[in-house]
Amino acid sequence: MFLFDKSQKIKGTVVLMPKNVLDANELTAVQNGGLGGVVSGFFDAVADVAGQAVDTATAILARNVSFKLISATSTDANGNGKVGKETYLEKHVPTLPTFGNRRDAFNVHFEWDANFGIPGAFYIRNFMNDEFFLVSVTLEDIPNHATIHFVCNSWVYNFKKYKKDRIFFVNNTYLPSATPPPLVKYRKEELEVLRGDGTGVRMEWERIYDYDVYNDLGNPDSDKTLARPVLGGSSTYPYPRRVRTGRKATKKDPKSEKLAGDIYMPRDEKFGHLKSSDFLTYGLKSLSQQLLPSLENVFDSDLTWNEFDSFEEVRALHEGGIKLPTDALSDFSPLPVFRELFRSDGENALQLPPPHVVRVNKSAWMTDEEFAREMIAGVNPNVIRCLQEFPPKSKLDPTLYGDQTSTLTTQKLEINMGGVTVEEALAAKRLFILDYQDAFIPYLTRINSLPTAKAYATRTILFLKDDGTLKPLAIELSKPHPSGDNLGPVSKVVLPALDGVDSTIWLLAKAHVIVNDSGYHQLISHWLKTHAVIEPFAIATNRNLSVIHPIYKLLYPHYRDTININGLARQNLINASGIIEQSFLPGKYSMEISSIAYKNWIFTDQSLPADLIKRGLATEDPSAPHGLRLLIEDYPYAVDGL
Repeated sequence: MFLFDKSQKIKGTVVLMPKNVLDANELTAVQNGGLGGVVSGFFDAVADVAGQAVDTATAILARNVSFKLISATSTDANGNGKVGKETYLEKHVPTLPTFGNRRDAFNVHFEWDANFGIPGAFYIRNFMNDEFFLVSVTLEDIPNHATIHFVCNSWVYNFKKYKKDRIFFVNNTYLPSATPPPLVKYRKEELEVLRGDGTGVRMEWERIYDYDVYNDLGNPDSDKTLARPVLGGSSTYPYPRRVRTGRKATKKDPKSEKLAGDIYMPRDEKFGHLKSSDFLTYGLKSLSQQLLPSLENVFDSDLTWNEFDSFEEVRALHEGGIKLPTDALSDFSPLPVFRELFRSDGENALQLPPPHVVRVNKSAWMTDEEFAREMIAGVNPNVIRCLQEFPPKSKLDPTLYGDQTSTLTTQKLEINMGGVTVEEALAAKRLFILDYQDAFIPYLTRINSLPTAKAYATRTILFLKDDGTLKPLAIELSKPHPSGDNLGPVSKVVLPALDGVDSTIWLLAKAHVIVNDSGYHQLISHWLKTHAVIEPFAIATNRNLSVIHPIYKLLYPHYRDTININGLARQNLINASGIIEQSFLPGKYSMEISSIAYKNWIFTDQSLPADLIKRGLATEDPSAPHGLRLLIEDYPYAVDGL
């Protein structure tokens, strides 16, 4: 029971960040106009503020942000939480955009009485033209109640941009059944806003999470060679969903969306104020459009596809850098991150730190020991599996691709197994395989028709030695039959060799394995299985779980920036002629290959214990840590993950 009913004021502290002159959304000014574009944008903002001052009365300027509390304990005539009287910040929010990540605190005082009860949410209206980032609101001096804190972390635009006023909830968690009854209506309405109605072109200030297919990777209106199939929505090309943008269709492919400026993503998903990750991410566009052509010109220009001619050119990236034309660096000069990477102070550009493995010995990466070690401790340690049958078989349709059974023989493997037979090694679970046959064979004819690639699909067999390390035994290189894929592969088996021509062939065979492995890692292990598959979960969470749902609170940190990064990737990394297509083996077929891999993706297999057991790299053992016994004890990916 309250001790008095007299109306009084309760103090609130509002923390917000004004719009940054170098907000991530405006970094394109850096790309297009260098530092001058930023300065120009800054003075444009000054002029805009001056214009507002002329056109807007002083009294209105003093009331630029308003708040209305919503009760969590008292209801109106309709059973919904009471809405309090509108009140305003007591100081004008600065509208001059600022450099840096500046937070400002403002006071606000609310009229309150005991009949209103305890606030559980509030409405906010922004009457200014510029948006701001609302960090938090804290209410103090509520009789017989502790301080109430609202964690907001959201961009708030002019109130006319919204169909319903922005609402924020107290920093508590409630299951739907336990939500205070006065807040139920408001919780439901906020989810309806986040879901949208599935129509229209999405705008910058919106916060709508809706689903769509990957229909914006190509650019057929620009060039027919840039047309790409729609991924998702079909059994031919299944794919996880992305956030819907609602852009118009291309003229030459009504199923594909036009590429238009900045890609939409729910506003709070975008990187906020300036930070190094913004520079790196938005720099990708500049990298792909401006720097890569300059890099190509550094190397031989008489090739159809510019490329490294020797290991010395690769080492130059780490030892002496590559001298680029000054104009290739000028666009990056305002950005501190790129100033270091693309030096323009008289030192060489692109002088990258050398990998640890070559710091002591420049040839260490070429050894069989390092080749095998990186399959369990390198960038892609989640493909290798225990060999269950010999010779290895394929799951590809034989009517389309012929008999893809391996041509490996026990005699070839046993040469380097120290007296252990293949049968004995299989029984003891000492044979392992890195198998990219099924991943690449269906596309290899098309890949090898490109001017950028001449490749094999690979199978690598490894033996677990007594000291717990892996030893490569053989590499099988396969390519489709020249008379038709349905005739099966043309394969050759390469064995380890220490010297002579055979050692060079063995080194080249390992290089083909690494090319398979790096392409698979980027497209499937990394992009598909850690980026693309997460986005529909992030969309579903925002559509179906209120910010006050405990599961939302648990999931949100894991989704942070994912939708933003994925959207930027569709613009500059995985798009037609993007960095991925220019850099990795599958070229223009990269995303199609990841779609085919998605056909075999099963959600429940992705957790680490299940994954290790499925690949035969662990067996269940109740007496072992985590209930698993690893076949390879020195397996950092598994040990650290468990």
